[in-house]
Amino acid sequence: MIEGGVDLIQLRGKNKSIDELADIAAALHEITSRSSMPLIVNDHAEVARKASVEGVHVGQVARRKTGRTVLVGKSTHSLEQARAARAEGADYIGFGPIFATPTKPDYAPIGLSEIKNVHSDVTVPIFCIGGIKLDNLEEIIAAGAQRVAIVSGLLKASDIIEYARACKKLLTLKSAIRNP
Repeated sequence: MIEGGVDLIQLRGKNKSIDELADIAAALHEITSRSSMPLIVNDHAEVARKASVEGVHVGQVARRKTGRTVLVGKSTHSLEQARAARAEGADYIGFGPIFATPTKPDYAPIGLSEIKNVHSDVTVPIFCIGGIKLDNLEEIIAAGAQRVAIVSGLLKASDIIEYARACKKLLTLKSAIRNP
């Protein structure tokens, strides 16, 4: 993923203990830090107290649990939630799921229609999430997305490096066209 040019890596471990996640985060951070790649831990701010990571992505903003300054992100599932997350002090938000995805089975897809609105209303970085793959990335960018999170498409790619590069190239190209 790093060789492919991804901008950030998020560690997810829904069924892992805090100690297991801290161990994984510490080992992963040794790799990501060599490339100045931010490592974000999902759901467990406590891991940031035990392992050197650049941030946490939590359902509720919980900066105080980390014991140090880190980036804090929040998942949102509507324009209203995105506005609220920004008001609560989130440094960035995940917005979606745009499409159905096994990583967010409890949420119905929100589709493409609110992507432009959230980008004009919310002043923190927004990562569109949920069911995003290379084959639908252009459609998501056309709807106004500037940043995306890709999970299964990337992890199931036969060549992760080339898949990441292709996604990054498409995002960069479309961004340059939109913002000359």
